[in-house]
Amino acid sequence: MQSVRVNNKRVFAFKSKDQFLDFIEDKKSILIALNAEKLNKEDEDLDSIINKNIGYTDGIGAVFALRRKGINAIKIAGAEFWLDIIARYQRSKTFYFVGSSPEVIKQTISRLKKDYANIQIRGYRDGFLREGDKERLIEDLLIKKPDIVFLAMGSPRQENLMKDLLNAHPALYMGLGGSFDIYSGTKKRAPIFFRKLGLEWLYRLLKEPTRWRRQLTYISFTLKVIFNKL
Repeated sequence: MQSVRVNNKRVFAFKSKDQFLDFIEDKKSILIALNAEKLNKEDEDLDSIINKNIGYTDGIGAVFALRRKGINAIKIAGAEFWLDIIARYQRSKTFYFVGSSPEVIKQTISRLKKDYANIQIRGYRDGFLREGDKERLIEDLLIKKPDIVFLAMGSPRQENLMKDLLNAHPALYMGLGGSFDIYSGTKKRAPIFFRKLGLEWLYRLLKEPTRWRRQLTYISFTLKVIFNKL
């Protein structure tokens, strides 16, 4: 599978969702969504996790960066792809879910059971880990041995936790940010118009103007890509 370095981060270039699904079938690794914000960030610990695992083009900025390097790849939105994984592997693999609030995770599990009749859920819990909870989570994973673990806790918290979980229990892990909130209906995703144009960041900014400082990274990243500084 072709990959390229962008700002010292390894990014895999998938040309279709099916190619990605085939690639991860037997992997014991972490799937990490890469967008302009994450690619532009200077974080040696996070870079190390990305480079040892599977970073994919979750945002249009990541796709743009690869194309500037002469490599074709499609945008694969993690907010959708985790459901593609379940649809493909619900009969053959087992799942575990961690993240969001107690109410949201329960709503997520309830809907998953309705949407995917053959899903094999080994366990779940909310994402508010207190003292001793990580050790209890690891113990539960070692007992139930799920094949795939989804964590929706935000970055880089979820990546740091997945690194520790992977060391204890080899499986396929995927960080999902706020995907449980969207799937459960607690929050709304950007309308398809914004998604098709790669402007989900703009929609979030319009909905939450206080994010403007955070969005400045997109301008910085775009300039770096245009002038081949990544």
